[in-house]
Amino acid sequence: MPRVSVAIVPALLVASALLAGCSTVTEDKTAGWSPERIYAEAREEVSGGAFDKAVVLLEKLEGRAAGTPLAQQAQLDKAHAQYKGGDKAQALATLDRFLKLHPASPAADYALYLKGLVNFNDELGLFSWVANQDLSERDQKAAKDSFESFRELSTRFPESKYTPDARQRMTYIVNALAQYEVHVARYYFQRGAYVAAINRAQIALSDYQGVPAQEEALFILVRSYDALGMVQLRDDARRVFDASYPHSKYLAQGIEQRPSSWWKPW
Repeated sequence: MPRVSVAIVPALLVASALLAGCSTVTEDKTAGWSPERIYAEAREEVSGGAFDKAVVLLEKLEGRAAGTPLAQQAQLDKAHAQYKGGDKAQALATLDRFLKLHPASPAADYALYLKGLVNFNDELGLFSWVANQDLSERDQKAAKDSFESFRELSTRFPESKYTPDARQRMTYIVNALAQYEVHVARYYFQRGAYVAAINRAQIALSDYQGVPAQEEALFILVRSYDALGMVQLRDDARRVFDASYPHSKYLAQGIEQRPSSWWKPW
């Protein structure tokens, strides 16, 4: 029986490994495609809901069409595909990079609008009731970041077609953030943490002017001062409350256990 030289065996193994490695290399099907075809295919993937595939194609397009308007469009479309695919952190990173590289782009207004949308939608869940959850631990950063993006859009591009919607969303956010503070103040009040309730009610009153949530914030302030025996502060707050809301529902029903549809824009 013939013997295989020991010296030959390692060489055979190396060759086999190289062949195996070559067989696993994925062929780039876009190698001969024009940038326009790549873009069209990416749009098809987006239409079909295959956002991850669209992102891969758009990243290829960014490289091949670098320095052209099409590359900028690919970057914006990639951010949108990342957002729709649920990868919001990457979408924000893509938009930040776009705005840094192309601050004077005609599409900068859209980039700011999309950035606001990413954080706006991400934040909606923060404003829904979650049973038995300590609301004081819930973050409002995304809502505030969304507001800042919309505010920058409306300031820099007042005539943009995206600005009217951005301003409506800013109103929603301000109302929601104010009511959030009242929601937390109510949470503390109902658990006897009156100092904490006062602090959160005062934030709603000082930081968010002219919103519906101020009525309940002021009422919580009155009740909390009363519970602590702080008569002078209670009476001062009550005078402001009576002057501002002489027919308030809270005078009859007290502090609600759970508000109904507080999240709706006023």
